[in-house]
Amino acid sequence: MGIHPMTLSLFVVLAVTGGLVSAWLGTPLAALIGAATGLFGVISLRVARQWQKAVVLRLGRFHRLRGPGLFGVFPFFDTIPYWIDLRTITTPFTAEETLTKDSVPVDVDAVLFWRVMDPVKAALEVENYKEAISWSSQTALRDMIGETDLSEMLIGRRKIDAKLCQMIDERTEAWGIKALSVEIRDVKIPVGLQDAMSMQAQAERERQARVILAESELQVANKFKEASNSYVESPVALHLRAMNILLEGMRQNSTVVIVPSSAVETMGLGAMTGLTSLAKEFAPTKGSGPGKAEKAVESVR
Repeated sequence: MGIHPMTLSLFVVLAVTGGLVSAWLGTPLAALIGAATGLFGVISLRVARQWQKAVVLRLGRFHRLRGPGLFGVFPFFDTIPYWIDLRTITTPFTAEETLTKDSVPVDVDAVLFWRVMDPVKAALEVENYKEAISWSSQTALRDMIGETDLSEMLIGRRKIDAKLCQMIDERTEAWGIKALSVEIRDVKIPVGLQDAMSMQAQAERERQARVILAESELQVANKFKEASNSYVESPVALHLRAMNILLEGMRQNSTVVIVPSSAVETMGLGAMTGLTSLAKEFAPTKGSGPGKAEKAVESVR
């Protein structure tokens, strides 16, 4: 934290006031006193922001924490080596070309959300707490990748995030730092493995489709079996169903359906009965030659 504008303003006011008094009295003593007082205020007064804590060392030893707001230090005896930020901080970290438990190289990007809970430990127990937590997070991520299969890493990210956050928190607790959460942003795998996984997924979907189709065929076969049992008990229903199928086919396609005489006999209608009906319909008039019915009989024979 640099010199606050308020202390600079105080120095200017005291220096100008001392200069005016010196000019009025005709002696430079007042100007020197005003400048010295302003300089003392500049080097002894500090202002910490709302989210900051100042670590004050006196003659090299920890003295106290100060802030937020205005506070004073003893010049030439007190120093402020650290201004600790108490807000939540985000730190991105990566693990490149790290082998999973099933020996697959992956690149993982993650983000750590953390906060300083004890400014004294953060300042005195580690040289650079921000750099230390970054390296600690990366090491924990590599350890986590080595203990996890690729499939588990791709599916169970929330579980891995929670476990990784716990590992980092255990390592940084001695530094007065609390790991709040970890979020894995991306998991990159080799291109060749991506193609293999895509083919595997496609084959799995085809297998599921075939299984579903086979189950559908089995259900249809069971329904047909139930229907056949009903037709066994009532042959007339089977004949009516057959006739209905023929009628629906002729209506939909508007074509003539040729049915073997054996099928007609199976329906119980009888081939000769049909021919008799045709003969009655096309019976010749008196004095005419062979009728259409006789020609129809000859064609059937």
